[in-house]
Amino acid sequence: MSDEQYLERRRQALEQQYDLLIEKEKMLRRDWAIQASTAIRFQLEKEIEQTETQLNELTQQLDALEQALSSGRVYRALLKLGYQTQTGAFRQFIKAHSVAAFLIHGSLWYGQGWLLNRLVSKYVSKNVNAKRVVINLTRIARRSDVAALWRELSYGVGLGWGSSNSDIIERVYKWSRTQTILLIFDNVNHLSEAFLQEMILKFWFPLVIKARETTRQTNQFQLFMFLVDNEGCVGSWNISFAEQLNPDWEPDTPIKLPIITEFSENELVTWIKYEAEELLIDLATEVEVDKAVRDILQNSENGIPEPALQEICRLSNCEWEQIWFKP
Repeated sequence: MSDEQYLERRRQALEQQYDLLIEKEKMLRRDWAIQASTAIRFQLEKEIEQTETQLNELTQQLDALEQALSSGRVYRALLKLGYQTQTGAFRQFIKAHSVAAFLIHGSLWYGQGWLLNRLVSKYVSKNVNAKRVVINLTRIARRSDVAALWRELSYGVGLGWGSSNSDIIERVYKWSRTQTILLIFDNVNHLSEAFLQEMILKFWFPLVIKARETTRQTNQFQLFMFLVDNEGCVGSWNISFAEQLNPDWEPDTPIKLPIITEFSENELVTWIKYEAEELLIDLATEVEVDKAVRDILQNSENGIPEPALQEICRLSNCEWEQIWFKP
């Protein structure tokens, strides 16, 4: 049973309970109106108060469930907005290979984390049971000590201070033999070019060599590394990236997905008409759709993804924070 089906069933059960309480309250008020005994009228008043309290609690639960169902509908619709070139390239590579590294990059507020969430949730098999290792590299902040990078890796995979490079690689390799692994390096823009090169050469390369042998034998699990650049600078560094799948490509070379761009007016119009018109308020006519698109573009500096997503949530009577929490 999906989360939405569970919430829908829960809502139906609460609505039935609410209807029964409404009938109970009507009966209590009718009995109170015709009752002559002061003591019995007092007891009926207490029961009416208790019933009203229960009705208020049920109303709050129903409102919360409706908000959750609405947010779920908006979330699923937003997963179909934009990022088509990045999605297409990602799908092409993972159809052919179960081990790969990807650079997700764009300027600040361009929704790199949201794109990562979209790629993983929609296209990575066994995503629900995958092991995620999330390492936020802001703590390194371009420090000159390369050991700081390896310490972050060590802590990220659950090892302590002083673990060797080979220990770290072996830990991830052993995981990859029994489950899908997602290595997420957030804010790689905070590394220096040399440090990122170090991580690729001394961590990713040897891990790929070990993992590829396992995937050849079983082809059951996936091992993906995501390098998330939130400033749009890493793509121009002197690091070898692949941009297209060709017969010579090997998984030890990270893939540079297309840089994230703004949502275009045509993208927004098409998305609303075919995916989300029923989610947004007051969009019954072509003129109202065009107005909604203008509002989204105006309030997102002409289509910058994260402000645009937030504006769409506002128009849909929900909050961006309810839709998605960044890992």
